[in-house]
Amino acid sequence: MIIDSHAHLVAPPSFQAAWTMMEAAGTYSGRTRMHTSDEELLEWADKQIAMMDEVGTDVQFTSARPYTLKHSHKPGKIVEWWVQNNNDAIAVQAAARPDRIKGVGALPQQAGEPTTVVFEELARCVEELGFVGVLVNPDPGEGDGQTPTMDSEYWYPLYEKLVEYDVPALLHCAGCYGRESFSEHFISEESLAILAILRGTVFEDFPTLKLIVPHGGGSVPYQLGRWAAHMGKHRGWGGVEDSLNEMKKLLRHFYYDTCLYTPEALSLLIDVVGADRVLFGTERPGSGFAFEDLKPVIEKLPNLDDGGQRLIFEDNARRLYPRAF
Repeated sequence: MIIDSHAHLVAPPSFQAAWTMMEAAGTYSGRTRMHTSDEELLEWADKQIAMMDEVGTDVQFTSARPYTLKHSHKPGKIVEWWVQNNNDAIAVQAAARPDRIKGVGALPQQAGEPTTVVFEELARCVEELGFVGVLVNPDPGEGDGQTPTMDSEYWYPLYEKLVEYDVPALLHCAGCYGRESFSEHFISEESLAILAILRGTVFEDFPTLKLIVPHGGGSVPYQLGRWAAHMGKHRGWGGVEDSLNEMKKLLRHFYYDTCLYTPEALSLLIDVVGADRVLFGTERPGSGFAFEDLKPVIEKLPNLDDGGQRLIFEDNARRLYPRAF
């Protein structure tokens, strides 16, 4: 089985109309529901499945398109409503096509608010909608520079809930209104999340916490040497070889996906963190169809045997997402 762990909602353009109404009216008119019927959502789900069939993917874990989630917008109540709309759309598709689509829930994170604001929707995603995981945005301020880094106790109530529900979190940024485009911001915040968490005591405090860092982990493993040098000073490690080995051990606390698209980058990621920490992910449709046909790229990697391929294509996702199968 080929399990694509990183895919996003495929819906008609009319779906976005609800946000336009809520952004314009604020909370005055209440939650604007989808302007898209269930029938239309299922038509687009079938388009998604057709694209999966083109490249031999059996199952996709589908989440909202993160850069459209509007976490930094005010008032926060419309962010909550908009996230609910996204989750409802995915729930329609996943319920109708349960053998091909599994839901991954968005959370209504709000800039400047505690993580507890997402608890009600997190519970709904897991307990009512049957979703298998969630998205967590490391920067709900979307470039405002105000969100605490992920080693901070600001995040601890959310970590506790994720452990309680035993659901993995994909650390995926939303938009960015700072100096970067949203795509550049993804890489910056993924790298920052990894280094901050490892600098702190998150995995000591939550040893069963499951965090997946998309896009190969930001700058992992390209910046491994600089990170090992930094962490070596911080932790009192020995020479170069010992520091690199210790850094590699720490990086294996996380999981990573294959949305890197080039064999050179994928080979380096697998060499550094191990095939047992890498999940097949494409974002198809997202970054460009020509790049998203990743199965043959992975099958040709010289440093990956049949057992490693099986881990990446299926076994790691089955182990990490117990609610999916």
